[in-house]
Amino acid sequence: MLLAACSGQPAAGPTDGADIDAGAIDSDAIIEAGISYTLGGSFDPLVASGAVTVAANWHIFEGLVDLDPVTREPYAALASELPAQIDDVTYEIDIREGATFHNGKPVTTDDVVFSFERVLNPDTGGFFTSFIDFIDTVEAVDEDTVRITTDYPFSLVNERLGVVKIVPQAEVEADAEAFGTLPIGSGPYRLISAVPDDSLVFERFDEYNGARPALAAGMNWNLLSDPAARVTAMSSGSIVAMEDVPYIDVDSLAASAEVESIQSFGLLFMMFNTQLAPFDDPRVRQALHYALDMETIINTGMLGNATAASSFLPETHPDYQEASTVYEYDPERARELLDEAGVGEIDITLLTTDTGWVREVAPLIKESLDAVGVNTTLDIAQSSAQYAKVDAGDFQVMVAPGDPSVFGNDPDLLMRWWYGDNIWSNTRTQWAGSDEYATLSATLDEAVRLTGDEQKAAWGEAFDILAEQAVLYPLFHRQLPAAWDAERLVGFAPVPTTGLSFLDVGVTD
Repeated sequence: MLLAACSGQPAAGPTDGADIDAGAIDSDAIIEAGISYTLGGSFDPLVASGAVTVAANWHIFEGLVDLDPVTREPYAALASELPAQIDDVTYEIDIREGATFHNGKPVTTDDVVFSFERVLNPDTGGFFTSFIDFIDTVEAVDEDTVRITTDYPFSLVNERLGVVKIVPQAEVEADAEAFGTLPIGSGPYRLISAVPDDSLVFERFDEYNGARPALAAGMNWNLLSDPAARVTAMSSGSIVAMEDVPYIDVDSLAASAEVESIQSFGLLFMMFNTQLAPFDDPRVRQALHYALDMETIINTGMLGNATAASSFLPETHPDYQEASTVYEYDPERARELLDEAGVGEIDITLLTTDTGWVREVAPLIKESLDAVGVNTTLDIAQSSAQYAKVDAGDFQVMVAPGDPSVFGNDPDLLMRWWYGDNIWSNTRTQWAGSDEYATLSATLDEAVRLTGDEQKAAWGEAFDILAEQAVLYPLFHRQLPAAWDAERLVGFAPVPTTGLSFLDVGVTD
């Protein structure tokens, strides 16, 4: 599988140009889109983790190899081809001839080396060092080739290289803060302005010479955090696409637009403070999962737009395997486990965030827990306030949303986001010192060195550990409804994560 993925053959996006009728596209058009999240934080890909900045960066920056936002498959982006594997730990990559940054300066191998080294350096304050810590060295071979050496044979090189977006060294070193405010990349669009609570404005980068040129003159991303405002804008035709259609509006909006719900990895998880009794006992954690009437929670709270978790990954993920423990609704089993753990009835404060759909399901979760003797008080507040309590150790149980699949889609990355050597395991769940955590870490370390069926089997072992321990575990994986004007947009498809992609998308003439 690794050799096939690193064969040196070019790869393109999902359409590869075949499905796009260039004659039907107005190259002078502006794509008007409705975005559901507010703008916050830097665009600098070293630290960009917000929903808006990450989606914007799909269009502004390039990695050597990127994951297509729609298909989640790796393709050669700034690289002219997928990496050529020289030996078990060595890869050589040619950057695209004539590749240019938005400031008109050529992309150099020095820029590539600089971009990797700043992400690899834990002292830069970046978020993504752990995602590429398999890399030993990145060096320039000549003016258009770089060589990457890994610490050990690593099976997910193509899936991970896109974590590092290539930035112009001179601009970043001159003023990193200004760069984060108005970034300079080599992608098909450049950012002209970004106004919080208003809009992001992009224009086509005419010097882009890669496989996915901008098909519109520009884009206006209208920041419409109010769901009603997004629906009104879509219904009136003032935007041609919107993300995060409110579940209650899906049917009505379908009368005037194409609406599709895509199964995502995005999930609602239940997390425990494992250093606080009785949640140090896995039987208690399991009991709270068995107590949940997920059919009612999903059908009533999510209007059917979610799938109950039967593993860490959703069933639509290519590496899905059903876990050995599946938490079907079983209140009697929940009571038995609580009795076995010697706790009987308990009182808990359940922290949740105030995200709209989370607020809808929180009372239903409380109802299920109350019914088995887990007397629940809901504490609903903004995410930042709730995580301040969690990080101070001031919590028992938390239910919250999460979706690290915006950064990558392989099981190792998705698991290490929550179960790696980081704040989640060390501070939040405080699970890192346990024997089970050590076993999980060893299993993950082994899996990335494997390929094919052996790798899948190792990941299956990890899924089983996560399900049995239930320290931080999904309740369901939700569906993401997006809407678009199919008569005006060409080549558009919704993405299985937060955001909208307009790569290979144009507006009809």
